[in-house]
Amino acid sequence: MGLRHQGRELALKALYRIDICGDASSDDLTALFESFPAEESARKFAVQLMEGVRREQPTLDKHLADALEHWSVKRLSRVDHNIMRIALYELLRMDDIPARVTIDEAIELAKCYGDIESGRFVNGVLDEIAGRLGLKQKGEEITLSKAE
Repeated sequence: MGLRHQGRELALKALYRIDICGDASSDDLTALFESFPAEESARKFAVQLMEGVRREQPTLDKHLADALEHWSVKRLSRVDHNIMRIALYELLRMDDIPARVTIDEAIELAKCYGDIESGRFVNGVLDEIAGRLGLKQKGEEITLSKAE
């Protein structure tokens, strides 16, 4: 398992905890992170994702609401909601991560932590948003230049 994947899992667990229990202190998050084994770089990536999602939550939720058909953000499971928030933050703010990697990682998290339909649902919503924002090809030029 890659370090960024571990970081995404930790960020998901932290965001889920915050949704369930309310705002978390630094000590709460430290205890949470210590209860799951991960490399230090994975923990740093998790904190970066978690802080970014929390800072930009209204914007991320607006993008989600605009993309959902016959559904509302309030009806999303907390797991699917936070997976998509993390992925949207990556799509919008992390230029070094290709869109296809972000979406694939979100699908994998949804399959692991969501219900039986979560992977397909997350894929559909994120693909719609990436298309609307012109981000489907994000990072492909980086991947191509590395291959040359």
